[in-house]
Amino acid sequence: MAHVRIAVTDVISEISFESADSPKDVKSAIDKAIASGTTLALTDTKGREFIVPAAKIGYVEIGEQSERRVGFGK
Repeated sequence: MAHVRIAVTDVISEISFESADSPKDVKSAIDKAIASGTTLALTDTKGREFIVPAAKIGYVEIGEQSERRVGFGK
């Protein structure tokens, strides 16, 4: 799983979601979309699809999904 943040040009807020795909697969999809000038289509863990025109991608941040900690201890 990967955490993905996409900045879209001319849009104030970012798109942020958890993807079931690996960071490597997400990067590959981004590279293909930019190289072909088409759209980037990614699906989150809830089945929602995010589609962004490749020309409008400002930047993409891809990270490993971190486990959520519960409680007040370290």
